[in-house]
Amino acid sequence: MNQPDTTTVDIAIANAARLLYNGETVTDLALMERLERLADSWVSIAGFLHDRDKA
Repeated sequence: MNQPDTTTVDIAIANAARLLYNGETVTDLALMERLERLADSWVSIAGFLHDRDKA
């Protein structure tokens, strides 16, 4: 996926949503858990970016 150099809140949320959506399509529990952890990381990044933009 081609993404701009600057990650925005919207991009971070979209990445989290994409990971969670893909996690629902697999049956491997370990992979699902890894995808969920990655999605959580993107949500955290979105929160950081949101706070940074408000400051």
